[in-house]
Amino acid sequence: MEQISFSEYSRAANFGHRKLTPRACVVDSKKHLRLFLSDALEDLGFVTCECGQTGDLAGMLQTEQPDLIVLSVCVDGINVGEILEVIVRKNFGGKVLVIGQPDSIMVKAVRQIGDEYGIAMLPSLPTPFGAASLRASVAELLPAEPAPSPAVDVAEALKAGWLELWYQQKINTRTLVPSGAEALVRMRHPAWGVVPPAYFIPDDKDPHFRALSEFVVGRAIEDWRYLLESQGPVDLSINLPASFFGNAEAVRDLCRAMPTHPAFGGLLIEIDSSEVIEHPDLTVDAARRLRLHNIAIAIDNVGTEWPSLLELRSFPFAELKVDQQYINGCTDDRLKQTVCRRIVELARDNGARVVAQGVETRADFLAAHDIGFDLVQGHLFGKPVAVRKFARSRPQLPSGSDEPS
Repeated sequence: MEQISFSEYSRAANFGHRKLTPRACVVDSKKHLRLFLSDALEDLGFVTCECGQTGDLAGMLQTEQPDLIVLSVCVDGINVGEILEVIVRKNFGGKVLVIGQPDSIMVKAVRQIGDEYGIAMLPSLPTPFGAASLRASVAELLPAEPAPSPAVDVAEALKAGWLELWYQQKINTRTLVPSGAEALVRMRHPAWGVVPPAYFIPDDKDPHFRALSEFVVGRAIEDWRYLLESQGPVDLSINLPASFFGNAEAVRDLCRAMPTHPAFGGLLIEIDSSEVIEHPDLTVDAARRLRLHNIAIAIDNVGTEWPSLLELRSFPFAELKVDQQYINGCTDDRLKQTVCRRIVELARDNGARVVAQGVETRADFLAAHDIGFDLVQGHLFGKPVAVRKFARSRPQLPSGSDEPS
């Protein structure tokens, strides 16, 4: 399909059509409340921006062009009346969501002034509120159908700065404490919002794939330093194709990028099992050499092809990650249990740890624990999130469970 530039898309999209992904501006003087509301809205699919001072709102409306302004009436340091005046003066054409008790004097006053000015006000959102209440309040702004795949390539996304890494916790199966995290590429597109990698990651033969790989390495190291400052050292893993290790210059740059900070525990690189099996000499040699540079290799998405890994001439791999299709529902599936047990045995025999991916239910977690997995990863403990939110996150424990014995 012929590619179009984003500027060309914008002209077409703005000609009589609402943006595919809604944008929201959160106005609150308290940073932690702005972050909380921004995270909640991003979970619903909004692209968000934050405004902590009344004087910044006019510029924010001009540059960000939000569809929604979220305003808490219980704010210190922000004059609600001045905010409403800015909204009117800038001819804001979107909606305003007021957060506060509908019967309070303040909320009633804001709504009355809003009506007098002709501001489009959504029904007030009482506090405290949950995700379902927030979704119901902004439902009319959410797209009625999924966004199409964006007509942009990796080169454009890299140049525009749309790519970022999101992180998902790995959890120690025995202690239920975090034990590292996997970095996953996301695109934050100006019109489509957050886009998963299936829509934009190219084939590893694409000339831009090396640039994408280098971005992942560089951003992961930057994020590691940020996490070190905000919550302490975190062991990170990234995904790279086997072909990356066929480029000697790229491998040298990778080794030079490793932090020398004493808290850096090393970088884990995940390679898909099918690529390890297809390129055994390349991946084995890479795993052996990189260990001396504080880099380890994990084999990702291991499944029924696990016997092929027995044929490797050596096994210098640090971790095996079992494909989620063998984890989901394994409690009641004897075949899946058998595959998982064999992979755990393979890892044990070679001094590697083993991870259960895609753990989404308490039953799957308990099965992974009983089978002997070292680590678990999946939505039961948290979805992948942007680094800022990850820095504040804590793993969610399986509902109703204590630490397994």
